[in-house]
Amino acid sequence: MPRIRHKNLDCSPGCVVEGALALIGGKWKGVVLYHLLKEDVLRFNEIRKRLPNVTQRMLTTQLRELEADGFVERKVYPEVPPKVEYRLTAHGQTLAPIIGALKAWGDEHIAPASAVSDLATAG
Repeated sequence: MPRIRHKNLDCSPGCVVEGALALIGGKWKGVVLYHLLKEDVLRFNEIRKRLPNVTQRMLTTQLRELEADGFVERKVYPEVPPKVEYRLTAHGQTLAPIIGALKAWGDEHIAPASAVSDLATAG
């Protein structure tokens, strides 16, 4: 889990925001949460296919942090090759309105990649 600057999160109204962002603010955590909200259960490689720019090590780290913080449940099946599934816990499901709001904000305020590249070549 990322380091939080304050030991107590009651130091100011913004401290709880800092704490919340520390829990879900990893580079890939929000996107992982988004895909688990959409798909309910995903295997490790299914998540990795949805995030083509993430390394296996980084994805493993982000998933372990989400699991340690109680947002994601990891289920390992005793078979060869190993089968590992991830799903949101009830605690993780409480992030649905936040992730949904971030998606809506992004849809409204962030230009699609094709539009950005068109602007760059036009200038």
